[in-house]
Order: sequence, then structure tokens, then C-alpha cells
Amino acid sequence: MSLKARITDDMKSAMRAKETARLGTIRLLLAAIKQREVDERIELDDAALGDPIIGSIVEKLIKQRKDSISQFQAAGRDDLVSAEQAELVVLQAYLPEQLSAAEVEAAVIAAITESGAASARDMGKVMGLLKSRLAGRADMGQVSALIKTRLAG
Repeated sequence: MSLKARITDDMKSAMRAKETARLGTIRLLLAAIKQREVDERIELDDAALGDPIIGSIVEKLIKQRKDSISQFQAAGRDDLVSAEQAELVVLQAYLPEQLSAAEVEAAVIAAITESGAASARDMGKVMGLLKSRLAGRADMGQVSALIKTRLAG
């Protein structure tokens, strides 16, 4: 079953269970997917083509939720923080299984070795290798920080 079909099935089950918060989040995700289909004039239905693209859409929505949470916390809006956190939990269910810190570190070390990176100037080479390998399975901001640490010391 493709990721898009799974999301659609989850929307139907949320409707039946009258889970309004979950339903709203899933509808938001489906609207973002549909917008991408319309913008690029493609059909994101094939599992081989659609899942990585849908995964990137999910990642984008998760990043937006995390940014909103930090801004709402700074403003003292705990009601909005809890709503965003609930949406974040629903969206994270559609990401592939996340890599552990040790697995990410091993991938970074392997990419540094493979690319022959020696200084912070070579960070782009390492990120280029890791971006496709770790897409959706690791927080690329943390990966970037880890690369900087490794290349600096």
C-alpha cells in the first residue's frame, strides 16, 4: 500500500471515529499533497515515485509545526503549543522509522571518509552524500551539526 493510500485510509477511519483533531491534520496533509500534484502536474500515486515526495511534504509540515511550537512557547501560548504538538504526533506517524544517534554518527563518519573531507569547507560534499541516504530518517539539522563537529575537531 502506498503512503498516499494509507493517509487516505487513515482519514476515513478518523472520520468514522469522529477524531476531529486527527482528521484536521490528515486533511491538511492531503491538501498539501494535492497542492504539490497540481503545482507539478503529476499524480503522486505510484509507491516508487510518490512516497519520497510525500515524505518530503510530511517533513516540511513537521518542520513548520516545530517552528510554530517554539514561537508559541516563547509567546506563552500553551493552548496553541498543545494543538501543534498533537498535529506533530499525527504527522510523525507517516515518516519512516528514524535512525538512532549511533546510526547517524556512523553514516556521517562513513560519508566523511568516502568524500575525503578534511575541513569545514568540504561540508557540502558530505551533506550531498548524506542528504539522499538519510532523507526522512534523520533530522538534517542535527546531521549538519554533527558534520561540523567532526570536521572541526
